[in-house]
Amino acid sequence: MIKIYKFGEVPAEEIFARFNPTASVSDVVSEIIQKVIDEKDDALKFYAKKFDGVELNSLEVTQAEIDEAYERADKKFIEIVEESAKNIREFHEKQKRDGFALKKEKGVIVGQKITPIEKVGLYVPGGTASYPSTVLMDAIPAKIAGCKEIVMVTPPSKSGSVNPNILVSAKIAGVDRIFKVGGAQAIAGLAYGTESIPKVDKIVGPGNAFVAEAKKQVFGKVSIDMIAGPSEILVVADNTNNPAHIASDLLSQAEHDKMASAVLVTDDMAFANAVSNELERQIPTLLRKEIARKSIDDNGKIIVADNLLQAIEIANEIAPEHLELCVDEPFAYLDKVAHAGSVFLGKYCPEALGDYFAGPNHTLPTSGTARFSSPLSVDDFVKKTQYLYYTEEALSEVADKVAYFAEKEGLQAHSRSATIRKEQK
Repeated sequence: MIKIYKFGEVPAEEIFARFNPTASVSDVVSEIIQKVIDEKDDALKFYAKKFDGVELNSLEVTQAEIDEAYERADKKFIEIVEESAKNIREFHEKQKRDGFALKKEKGVIVGQKITPIEKVGLYVPGGTASYPSTVLMDAIPAKIAGCKEIVMVTPPSKSGSVNPNILVSAKIAGVDRIFKVGGAQAIAGLAYGTESIPKVDKIVGPGNAFVAEAKKQVFGKVSIDMIAGPSEILVVADNTNNPAHIASDLLSQAEHDKMASAVLVTDDMAFANAVSNELERQIPTLLRKEIARKSIDDNGKIIVADNLLQAIEIANEIAPEHLELCVDEPFAYLDKVAHAGSVFLGKYCPEALGDYFAGPNHTLPTSGTARFSSPLSVDDFVKKTQYLYYTEEALSEVADKVAYFAEKEGLQAHSRSATIRKEQK
């Protein structure tokens, strides 16, 4: 059963405690990465047999496999994916930015240009659930940014195939190449390249603890989006809500993963108890009830605050991945939200809208990193290069100042490079 706390009556460290898995996978992941570096495709096939239970002759998904998946797909599913993709494109198109050039006196020009990252790798989880929505959320911003090649990796089934719904989403989103590889070995393949998988410049997408650790270990060899932890939802709700609605929203994250966390912050103890009772009623009805049960029992909590403003303060301290403001006037509280990955406003905006359909990205900062991190966006798929141009007259005017600054840092060659052009013409 979910734990209920009255804010101020229990230690703060108990209120704000996060689940923190103690088992380290770093050594295992290091071994996997090294084997992929050394043995390339052979290592990937070895791990496919070991972890996925399948022997693969070829790692790449063929165009015929993609076309067959699309032809056999539920037409309603295709229509909904296409509409979702349209919404995602519309939202992310607004994130595009241009470079700039600042022209100053004496012909000086300073500026910045925006360049797409050439090759990006998308990790799409398989495991206990498949996520075609993640394909859309990761690939569409990359396409909008102008990336030349988008390479996707995802675990194969025991039959050696990839979930057809993932292939449909990849076709709609514009993914260029798809490989039947999952886990830490997939991250290693993208980071270092193999005979089949091209080396990429950046890796994005969520995964399990092994994937997260692998992204951490290859960072520096390639760029990554973030180190994603277990899924999180925090709902701020008053007693004008239907407890069944709030319980359902909490379970929408609890069913993801036994390590997921679902938190309700309310200003009414009776409402807290009503939601707790509703959770107990709904959990047994879920297909993934064992996962949701473990998540709610171990990591779920209800915090009873004095008022809604205090509830927002608690939410800011937790800095959740998903924040629902289930109140009548949600925009009155939006400016008070300082730390959250994505905010869902009002009583008719469940977190699932953001997962699948509305348009904002669902790859979000977790584990409190919303205090300093942002959702995946077009910005993640571009890089910025700055430039400057000085005329002879402009350099001559400031050379002594540059030289003086350099000398204060003890860098004689810096100083000389600033003045030599006017001293030795």
